[in-house]
Amino acid sequence: MGNPANAPLIDVDNLGVRLNTSRGPAQAVRGISFSLKRGETLGLVGESGCGKSVTALALMGLLPDNAVLGGSVRLDGRQLIKLSDADYCKLRGNRISMIFQEPMTALNPMHTIGQQVAEPLRRHKNYSAGQARTEAIALLDRVGLPDAAKRVDAYPHQFSGGQRQRVTIAMALACEPDLLIADEPTTALDVTIQGQILDLIADLVEERGMSMILISHDLGVIAENVERMMVMYGGTVVESGPTDEVFRRMGHPYTQGLFRARPRFGARKGTRLKTITGTVPELADLPSGCTFADRCPLVVDGCRAALPPVVEVGHGHGVRCIRTDVSMADRVGAVSA
Repeated sequence: MGNPANAPLIDVDNLGVRLNTSRGPAQAVRGISFSLKRGETLGLVGESGCGKSVTALALMGLLPDNAVLGGSVRLDGRQLIKLSDADYCKLRGNRISMIFQEPMTALNPMHTIGQQVAEPLRRHKNYSAGQARTEAIALLDRVGLPDAAKRVDAYPHQFSGGQRQRVTIAMALACEPDLLIADEPTTALDVTIQGQILDLIADLVEERGMSMILISHDLGVIAENVERMMVMYGGTVVESGPTDEVFRRMGHPYTQGLFRARPRFGARKGTRLKTITGTVPELADLPSGCTFADRCPLVVDGCRAALPPVVEVGHGHGVRCIRTDVSMADRVGAVSA
């Protein structure tokens, strides 16, 4: 039985994920909290290695067996941390679905696309083979796969990258999940197809009243597709809030650096992109203080002493930085630079 309409669909509180790596324990996610009501959309943005995908896999119950989870993840009030795999299988693909970033590895090359789209319908909805096939064709047609009825028995390698991504979207939406997680869903696609896929996902989310978590390293994608956003770095959230508010008043030096580094429309040929100096720290070597300290132009000794607390800089807009007075004063320069 679901919670009242004003209650969160998904409620994440102080989520932590520790992974055992060849270099020792790595705290891949540290103290992440957020909630989503039905129909709300949230974006996770940051460089590769910042913890975005690990967060998504934690929500899906797809982390390695040696992962250690802390905190709380509730779906309609039901605790998912330490849920048995058998119980998670009843949710995965049914209440929570995920579009993975590389469709060729997400699809089984040994099965037809029709079989793969039909599988969650047979597993979760108890459809007969005939019913599942009919619905699979309808889903493939809805996501814009040409000649769906004729190509339902084709195999993944017989489709282009954009078409394979449409198949994975059909699979994820087959059971009309409450929560859709889209992990870099357009990474391997050209710009024109990227726009089509993102528009399709947005239309389907609105049409079916789903909540969505969109993971991307592209600030433009986040700006155009979600109501709220969280900027992640070093396994934690360094800035979060309503998307418009975060872009209007970027408070963290890392967010500002990402914004400066974006490609500019109309820039002269040969113009070098601005970059953030340094590299993302290894998860096994995260510093005790601010994880961005070694790359930050505003760093002071206090930044390295402890993980900074979140400072509220606007309504629902939080920044994990002890130098928000300086960074916020510089935000106009960050936007125009």
